[in-house]
Amino acid sequence: MREKLQAIVAEHDRLSGVMSTQEVASDPEAYRKYATAQSELNELVRVFNEYLNKEEQLAEATAVLRSDEEPDILALAEDEVNELGPYLEKLEQDLRMLLLPKDPNDNKNTIVEIRAGTGGEEAGLFAADLFRMYTRYAELKKWKLEILDSHLSEQGGYKAVSFQIIGDSVYSQLKWEGGVHRVQRVPDTETQGRVHTSAVTVAVLPEAEEVDIAIDPNDLVFDVYRSSGPGGQSVNTTDSAVRITHKPTGLVVTCQDEKSQHKNKAKALKVLRARLLDAKIREEAQSRSKDRKTQVGSGDRSERIRTYNFPQNRLTDHRINLTLYSLEQVMQGGIQDIVDALIAADRAERLAEAL
Repeated sequence: MREKLQAIVAEHDRLSGVMSTQEVASDPEAYRKYATAQSELNELVRVFNEYLNKEEQLAEATAVLRSDEEPDILALAEDEVNELGPYLEKLEQDLRMLLLPKDPNDNKNTIVEIRAGTGGEEAGLFAADLFRMYTRYAELKKWKLEILDSHLSEQGGYKAVSFQIIGDSVYSQLKWEGGVHRVQRVPDTETQGRVHTSAVTVAVLPEAEEVDIAIDPNDLVFDVYRSSGPGGQSVNTTDSAVRITHKPTGLVVTCQDEKSQHKNKAKALKVLRARLLDAKIREEAQSRSKDRKTQVGSGDRSERIRTYNFPQNRLTDHRINLTLYSLEQVMQGGIQDIVDALIAADRAERLAEAL
């Protein structure tokens, strides 16, 4: 591990040298590329340097213990050894964590698709609640959110809504949200106070650039039609809504939120490219781990990941057996504790596999 860390420090220093050259410093795009590469190594280099520093201090304190120094100096050295030993073990654990392979999509922007499942109108209302939850979470993170497509239900919920979130490392935080979200609560229309159970499916897709996914225009079928709202009420008098069918996979993407057919087409292509990249990622992940299923979860669309129990003010994430009694705060966008717990569980699991 030490040799690998020393190589990383050397690469970090090399990138610093390249960035200081006039050729790179005068080229914003090149400078940004090298700066991004270096920033990904910063934390590793910082922790390794601290490890080396504490290791040197431990060696010095250990040498003092073997000397003929005065008793008070020996006592201080012993305290330092007792303190530095566990701290070095912690730093070594941190370094192993930092050396784990990173998800290459973690820094990407994200497209989220929420669809009402079982539960009729109540599922649609909860889909709207989840959309608000992610909207407020994005606001807390100072991310930008843009609706790509939406289909309202009769009571003001969503049959389906897709949106893009743009910001710093969005996918690394939101990728854990993919799966089935189950809600247990008394609907507003329930006259006898009975608790109903409904479900909503969430898909989280890393945004794909053309370099990630190349699409042959001959594989696409474009249809245009008039946008419509609940009950078929016309909300647009021109054929601006767009439906794209990808013939090789059978994927169908629609977009109708913009009044411009051109904008709807661009948004639909963005969603299609993200879905194709997501399918590619899943296929690669399945080939790497055919015989196991991670604790945190496979991200399977049919996997129940979380239950929101409103009468008990309880949220349970089934993948890591996490239970919180702060549902109101969660629905206001306070999901960071859940995200952090899922990230920690994933890292711990991957570290155990690597050892």
